[in-house]
Amino acid sequence: MRIGYPTVNNGLGCTSAKTFRLASFSEERFYDTLGNNLICLLNTLAYNQQHRILYFRLASEIVPFASHPVCQLPWQNRFHDQFAKIGAFARQYGMRFALHPGQYTLINSPDERVLQNTIAELIYQTELLDLMGIDATHKVQIHVGGVYNDKDASITRFIQRYRDLPAAVQRRLVIENDDRLYSVGDCVRIHEAIGIPIVFDNLHHELLNNGESLGEGFERACKTWSSTDGLPMVDYSSQAPGKRIGTHRETIDLAHFVDFLNQVDGYGYDIDIMIEIKDKEQSVLPALAYLQEQPKT
Repeated sequence: MRIGYPTVNNGLGCTSAKTFRLASFSEERFYDTLGNNLICLLNTLAYNQQHRILYFRLASEIVPFASHPVCQLPWQNRFHDQFAKIGAFARQYGMRFALHPGQYTLINSPDERVLQNTIAELIYQTELLDLMGIDATHKVQIHVGGVYNDKDASITRFIQRYRDLPAAVQRRLVIENDDRLYSVGDCVRIHEAIGIPIVFDNLHHELLNNGESLGEGFERACKTWSSTDGLPMVDYSSQAPGKRIGTHRETIDLAHFVDFLNQVDGYGYDIDIMIEIKDKEQSVLPALAYLQEQPKT
């Protein structure tokens, strides 16, 4: 089991997601920003390795405007060695990466412009991982998308669009159950058609399910992962008290985390857990400490 956090280490004082306004785009600014992002990413990974944090969600913005038509620069060639170094570091220490494009990455959108932007973004994000020379266990994670007044038609459209994606994208793409539209059961329908793995999100499942317990939903998602996909990926969070339903806590409730582990432990799956708590690495550290205190079986 690996445990990780998304995109930014709050304690390092840098971000690998720094960007700038599109109107300010220039070759110099682009290359300077990308170079600094990669330096920060390597520093973040070094911190993670020192603290035995072996799962990390890379920022989508590592390469600013990479999927936008304005970006026609050969950044892949210029930073080839840096990307290879990041990939070698991950392989050396058994790290796993994920990426999670933003809310406008919608395969099943009826809007052709949105679709083309989505495809461009997915090609960029999979290329990022390919440049690192790491295998297909490192994934790009998306939501199914909108319902657009007809869930069955939207699921069918997702399946059809997936089949038209480049093979390099297909091999890395995974879907996640969400808290409003697509439950684990809905995602399973898609998996049965195209074989795409499902990331289980515990908080989303609590808010939207088909009557399955947390453990049952977890098991249905984990069954969709093959050996070439790696360990099942799980997103863990808990509800922030007094906040809008679905809001993640500021810091980990360790008792809730332990209860989650106990609920899924009996199903026999080794998993990688992304802790989606707002203070990032500061919540991963006590979770790791708890796991390291447990007797080995």
